[in-house]
Amino acid sequence: MTTRQNRIWGFLVALAFFQSLPAAANDVEIVKATATQSGSGWSFSVTLRHDDTGWDHYADLWQVFAPDGTLLGERVLLHPHENEQPFTRSLSGVDIPQDVNEVIIRARDNVHGVSPQEYRLTLPR
Repeated sequence: MTTRQNRIWGFLVALAFFQSLPAAANDVEIVKATATQSGSGWSFSVTLRHDDTGWDHYADLWQVFAPDGTLLGERVLLHPHENEQPFTRSLSGVDIPQDVNEVIIRARDNVHGVSPQEYRLTLPR
């Protein structure tokens, strides 16, 4: 190979490597989550961290999924939290099938979409 071909090959390898990494700098981070059973439903408290900058860029949603991908509940976040980081919001009345012992929580921001992070939470049954 020529020197030019080596440089091109090296550039392509580096590009492929960096594209495979999660875009963590501006993604929503799920810091903590808890679940409690109350009556026939479940209540979730989820703590998020995100570099909210205002209405143009903020964490706007978190969701609870069964391991098979079924959406069980979601909490829409109606405004930015640029001066409150990390922040915790709750959701109650979530119906969890009896055979589900673990849920997956995902979060989203209104610019980058759903974060690659999946927070797995074992339900205290």
